[in-house]
Amino acid sequence: MKIAKGTKTNIQSYKHNEQLHRVWKDTVIVDYQDNYVVTAHQKSRVFEHTGKSWYTKEPAICYFYDDLWYNVIVMFKKTGIYYYCNLSSPYLFDGESIKYIDYDLDFKVFPDGKYVVLDKNEYKYHSKKMDYPVEIKEIVEKELQELIKKIEKKEPPFSHEYVKNDYKKAFKDSINE
Repeated sequence: MKIAKGTKTNIQSYKHNEQLHRVWKDTVIVDYQDNYVVTAHQKSRVFEHTGKSWYTKEPAICYFYDDLWYNVIVMFKKTGIYYYCNLSSPYLFDGESIKYIDYDLDFKVFPDGKYVVLDKNEYKYHSKKMDYPVEIKEIVEKELQELIKKIEKKEPPFSHEYVKNDYKKAFKDSINE
């Protein structure tokens, strides 16, 4: 299903057991291509599965892929550009929300290009508790290695120049409310 640029939508993150994990409200579609969609948000309300909510602090651009097992949130902070990567299923759009399954492992990439893998224990725990199939674990671990290569080579979207172009499109055209 094609997603129209400028449209507001929600992002829904699920866990492997089909439980809703987190919802970002009112993100804006910045770009839509054959295999990915770019969204943007600033001060969006986020709802946790616990019932708590919070607001995003800085402008962000998000990249969701329909053929890759991760998504990327690019945060534009005063101290620089940070990337947060979720190992996840490819996204799908049901006409109302962008949806994906979060497979726990995350990367945080700092403005200088250094990165850290996060939530390894959460991945091990959920892998056993939710009985991740062997095929899923193999895909997640393979994508983890591919993601590291992209980060180290500064391939899109891990290039500051690349994301700055989407930032300009998003915050000039879409989020001036």
